[in-house]
Amino acid sequence: MGGGVGLSVHSPFRVATERTLFAMPETSIGLFPDVGGSFFLSRLPGGLGMFLSLTGHRLKGRDVFHAGVATHFVSTTTLPTLRERLAALGPRLLNLDPRDRLHLVHQLLDSLHRDSEGESPQPFSLETYRPIIDSAFSQGTVEEIVAFLQREGGEWGEKQAAVLAKMSPTSLKITHRQLMKGAELSSLAECLKMEYRMSQWCMRGHDFYEGVRAVLVDRDNQAQWNPSSLGDVTEEMVSRHFQPLPSHSEWQL
Repeated sequence: MGGGVGLSVHSPFRVATERTLFAMPETSIGLFPDVGGSFFLSRLPGGLGMFLSLTGHRLKGRDVFHAGVATHFVSTTTLPTLRERLAALGPRLLNLDPRDRLHLVHQLLDSLHRDSEGESPQPFSLETYRPIIDSAFSQGTVEEIVAFLQREGGEWGEKQAAVLAKMSPTSLKITHRQLMKGAELSSLAECLKMEYRMSQWCMRGHDFYEGVRAVLVDRDNQAQWNPSSLGDVTEEMVSRHFQPLPSHSEWQL
């Protein structure tokens, strides 16, 4: 979750087990999906990345693979075999170029993934809602996303709209803009630079401190956001989170 995702999600191989939990819950604390979230979330299929970013929805086990966050699913009982076979590959990998090394590891993981899936692979728990997710979370504004969920999403859509209503309105809007921009940036480095700017602007605001208080300190889960509604978050408020910092404050990669 959160920062822990950043340690692994940008690697070429990301193995989930039935114990894996993935979530990016930053909009609930007045922040945004950082650690390169603008890069990898904006590249998930359909509207999944925007959905996960705005709602903080939790994915467990095979769902982490089905969503595209993990590259493979391997059951925990198979992990000892994975370790042994990776260790056995070691001497062979030393004499190969990087592309061939990746290919061999990929073949190994593919094999163990198929073994873990067995004869009755479990479907994606969100598959039924994918048409709604893809349509709703491709809307041009957060307000339009909420309206679509309430109008077209049925009971499930109403629940997601209710989840969004609890999040920081400012965080929702800057996160929406973040993923839109992230999809257009060509590298992780560019996304990290953008996110650093965003974080510095968030530190100058109200909602991050209030969100941390409500969720992590007092744990009353009664954050008083300011602004308190999506309609009160102006374009200027959103845009300033993406403005360059003074030259001495920019993150030098």
